[in-house]
Amino acid sequence: MSQEQSKRGHDQKQEAVKYADVFPAVQGGLADKAVTPKDAAIMQTAESDAVGQNLKRGAAATLQSAAAQNQRAGFVGPNCMNIEKDDVTVTETDLPGRRIFTESVGGQVVGEYIQRAPLAAPLTVQDSGSQITIGEALEATVMTAGKKPVEWSDTAAIQAAEIRATGRPGIVPGGLAAEAQSAATLNARAMCNDDKTTLGDILAGATSKLPDDKAATFTDAKGVTDAEMRNDRYMTTHPMGVAASVATAARLNQDNSNIPK
Repeated sequence: MSQEQSKRGHDQKQEAVKYADVFPAVQGGLADKAVTPKDAAIMQTAESDAVGQNLKRGAAATLQSAAAQNQRAGFVGPNCMNIEKDDVTVTETDLPGRRIFTESVGGQVVGEYIQRAPLAAPLTVQDSGSQITIGEALEATVMTAGKKPVEWSDTAAIQAAEIRATGRPGIVPGGLAAEAQSAATLNARAMCNDDKTTLGDILAGATSKLPDDKAATFTDAKGVTDAEMRNDRYMTTHPMGVAASVATAARLNQDNSNIPK
């Protein structure tokens, strides 16, 4: 191996772990910042205050691992920090049978943790029992990716979810998919992100906008995922978008009652 190749390999091994490496959804200046021990400690405190403990696979654990690696390599010191206490939020959303904790840094969602909770009262959604419905999964997307401007991949995923929830082929006039389709068309022409319609604008109160609803299954999740991927330029899904929310709902439903895949 030449000296140049050896040096290049050494430089690659010595690259610091940045926010974008552990949280692909993070954008802007924070994305290129190296994760520090102080950052991890701030997130740990926020998680503990909100949940009562640190989450096993939460953002704090992710930051702690990255910060330890950076500190061992000498990229950051014990007192380095990129975020303040006010930059970190952990919000709780209570839904029937579960709580959703959404973790954000600098206003950008970096993680979601769903915790089971006792049912306060029987659910009234038709035929859903205690299962998470597709409509509820769409509403959960507001918490995880609500600020994301609507794109064609989102529209395809929403349409697939709506078809599976209602059992009706095609776009329901005035429904979620119709709104998403209109939003994606307008967003493609918008010059500024501030003028674009977001997933939160479309999916807030999704259950009330669906004429019918049903519990999410793995078959539903696959259909929604395939639709989102087919319409994405990189053939991927958003890590916290529509397909991800339906997949999470299906997994929890499977865990809770072993519904068919």
